[in-house]
Amino acid sequence: MKKFFLLFVSISTLTVMAQQDPLFSHNMFNQMAINPAYAGSNDMICATAINRQQWLGFGEGSPSTTVVNINAAIKPFGLSSGIGLNILNDQFGFNNDLGVDLSYAVRFPIQGVGTLAVGVNGGFINNTLNPTWKFPDSSGDLAVPQGKESAINFDMGAGIFFSNNEMYFGFSATHLNETKFYNQYATHYKRHFYITGGYLLQLPNPNWEYNPSVIISSDLTTNQLTVSSNVVYNKKFWGGVSYRVGEAVIGMVGIELFSGMRIGYAFDFSTTDISGYNSGSHEFMLGYCFTLKKERPPQQYKSIRFL
Repeated sequence: MKKFFLLFVSISTLTVMAQQDPLFSHNMFNQMAINPAYAGSNDMICATAINRQQWLGFGEGSPSTTVVNINAAIKPFGLSSGIGLNILNDQFGFNNDLGVDLSYAVRFPIQGVGTLAVGVNGGFINNTLNPTWKFPDSSGDLAVPQGKESAINFDMGAGIFFSNNEMYFGFSATHLNETKFYNQYATHYKRHFYITGGYLLQLPNPNWEYNPSVIISSDLTTNQLTVSSNVVYNKKFWGGVSYRVGEAVIGMVGIELFSGMRIGYAFDFSTTDISGYNSGSHEFMLGYCFTLKKERPPQQYKSIRFL
């Protein structure tokens, strides 16, 4: 089984596939990875790191993904803006992909309503394939790469993001230029489109809040919907359930250790046939928001834009 898994996930990068962007369960903490307009939306300096270990127990080549991003609000020449840096490392099968991009967003305050931002990003993706096949010689098959392949190509995206203290909404697209995988093959990333939204509802007990959110992704061939429902206690503890339609049920918990520092954990229960061959997927999140000003706006880091 392990051999066929390695073969599938490696050759798949040399074909035009749907949903090529890696999956995450902490979507509400990972807006920067899919929407450059999110940069600076918290009026603070915020850093987030997420590590995902997928399909543990499946064997060699199981996907392992790490994303690290940081963003901050700036005002060059008095223009309300945001900048961000996103680093993504995705390992699966014989593949090791590294993406780095910079984001810039222009923010337009709407009096009494919220803030609307428009953003773009640009960077590079380094795709590396280093196969060590464990089946009989297939050197005569041109569809099976025999040696190490590597290429670096330009990648870009764009998006819009609206937010206030109670809700957020975003629309974005990644791989707008349909970035290539390897220069010697006629293969590329497909454009991916994302719609995200969330709302913060204060419950009758002031210590409790309810935070539903949704993310829809599509490459215009395959569509994916994830619905999340979190309950927050005392603005320091949260827990909830997400459902990735047709793929997984996700449980998550988290805690804020001190002002601006958050730790979260999510576990995916696969609902597909592959569930019989693995022990689930684990995801860890670490985030921190702070300001360089002496007086920090009270509780801004606790906005729904993070949770």
